[in-house]
Amino acid sequence: MLRTAPYTEQCARWPQAGQHILAHYTEDAIVVYQAYRPALGTFAATHGYFGGAFSLQRTSWIKPNFLWMMYRSNWGTAAGQEVVLAITLKRTDFDAVLQQAVHSTFRPAIYASATEWRRQLQQADVVMQWDPDHGPAGQPLARRAIQLGLRGATLAAYARDWPVSITDISPFVAAQRHFAQSDTNARLLTPTEDVYPIPDPALAQRLGITHA
Repeated sequence: MLRTAPYTEQCARWPQAGQHILAHYTEDAIVVYQAYRPALGTFAATHGYFGGAFSLQRTSWIKPNFLWMMYRSNWGTAAGQEVVLAITLKRTDFDAVLQQAVHSTFRPAIYASATEWRRQLQQADVVMQWDPDHGPAGQPLARRAIQLGLRGATLAAYARDWPVSITDISPFVAAQRHFAQSDTNARLLTPTEDVYPIPDPALAQRLGITHA
């Protein structure tokens, strides 16, 4: 099960602004989150891979930030997102995803031209998007969170070969939902998250990571 800590304690040490990858990780592994309808989510948690009704023809978005997943799924109550999954990956596989990532919108400081950006985006197996992070009650924050859209060969590898484990954390999400809606969040627990390290300065710059 995921390590957890009081949200208020973690919030006090997280960056308040900028673009950062907040994640639950160890020396070798990292957890990303997805939410699906019961048939698909239960299949993945039971079998340890994505199959059954899972489509390899659609972009599948992974989120390393727990609260961004809670915002997107409305704490596991949004239609078609009732089963919240914690997918453990090797950091080497996650880092390979970051290496492939192309921004979903044109960034003049990163791409030589809009034409070059469109060419890379069309060919990319990984699309990267920075969105406002959100607090427990869904309020947008100054800090931005990353989500990564997987497709093609990368999605096929992620679905079948990469998961170290896939855990249905819906009961945990349901237990914390009430505390997330309180004024103080005093009893809310969230998975422990820290800023994920990107030791390669060139990659950090290309991703748009805010320098600490």
